[in-house]
Amino acid sequence: MKLAVAEWIRAQVEPVGAVETVHRRRWATVMRVPTADGVVWFKACAPVQAFEPRLSAALFDRWPDRVAEVLAHDENRGWLLLGDAGRPVGELGNPPEAWLAALPSYAELQRGEAEHAEEHVRHGVPDLRLVRLPERYEALVRRRLPLTGDEQARMRGFTDQLAGLCQELSGRGLSETIQHDDLHMANLYVDHGLRVLDWGDSSIGHPFASLVVTFRFLEQRNGLAPGDPWFGRLRDAYLEPWGPGHRDTFGLAMRVGAVAHALAWQRQRDALPPEARVEFDQEWAIVLRRALARMG
Repeated sequence: MKLAVAEWIRAQVEPVGAVETVHRRRWATVMRVPTADGVVWFKACAPVQAFEPRLSAALFDRWPDRVAEVLAHDENRGWLLLGDAGRPVGELGNPPEAWLAALPSYAELQRGEAEHAEEHVRHGVPDLRLVRLPERYEALVRRRLPLTGDEQARMRGFTDQLAGLCQELSGRGLSETIQHDDLHMANLYVDHGLRVLDWGDSSIGHPFASLVVTFRFLEQRNGLAPGDPWFGRLRDAYLEPWGPGHRDTFGLAMRVGAVAHALAWQRQRDALPPEARVEFDQEWAIVLRRALARMG
């Protein structure tokens, strides 16, 4: 452990044992810090998600019962010290019942954060608002993507359609806000209330796009068929805080949101060294094909 990190941790808490590295990835390193009051967690964010410490602290300040407890953060160095949030729901099998309880409170957070959207963008949270998506999409499909030639041609053919969908969705009257974009079973925690963690993939965009990832994991990890009644129940629970009449908007947002999610992956890919991109592209291809299916 680097001396500067050790000194910073000790300035915030008093470890009572060895500080252990839990994982070291290209976008972040996480360390487990034992203290007399329980475990706390140190996170060092890579430049690609350097906005996360400030964003996490701001969310905890306004929504202390719904996100990880931020004990300390250093915006300039990309460091976070977090209280323990318990277990991820993935350890419980990712039960849909947990999402039924969590999604309304997450939606309330999104509604409240809409007034801070510009502030978040100014502090580095990626800007994936609807007005920017068509231009970003045009740039994406001009790249060489990990798809077949036919698939890439089909993506290029959807350029005008996407612009129309974004314009239609923008006219539905919902404010764009924080969008977690990695809202799955490893980032929803239990034991100390239902808390959403790990905001490093977030963007400012259409709020409903958050459920693109949630639903993907329920399909792939839980084996729920696309028409399973759980998806309707979860959609309606999430939409309840937004008021009536948004089911059609939700369907539209899920189509556009699949494209926004693919664009978010492009940002992560561009931050990787060339040798790491081959493995990354295997997963990115899945995300791109899901976006292609939604557009089609």
